[in-house]
Amino acid sequence: MEKKIISTNNAPAAIGPYSQAVCIDKFVYTSGQIPLDPETGEIAPDIKSQTEQVMKNVKAVLEAAGTDLKHVIKTLIFIKNMGDFSTVNEIYGSYFTEAPPARSCVEAARLPKDVLIEIEAVAVK
Repeated sequence: MEKKIISTNNAPAAIGPYSQAVCIDKFVYTSGQIPLDPETGEIAPDIKSQTEQVMKNVKAVLEAAGTDLKHVIKTLIFIKNMGDFSTVNEIYGSYFTEAPPARSCVEAARLPKDVLIEIEAVAVK
């Protein structure tokens, strides 16, 4: 079993002792992606914009690993306010229009950099 570390400039750099993603055999495990714009370092103020950025970041990490959103088998969404679920669900769903992955969604009291959302994914290559 070979472990390969994935890193891309198209998603935010790790802000701690972790990798953006790790590949083991045919599986890709992403770290939680927050809505940090990798070019500007800025974070949008609203849940809609933050969800869009998180999905772009997840997509970029998966592409760096040699896969894509169509091959995601499981996601875990952390949101600061469950009241934002319908907005998050609508945007998230636009990225997974066919055969969506298994998913969990939990409300978290506080996320890194006080963002409103974080998403991690598991995909196959």
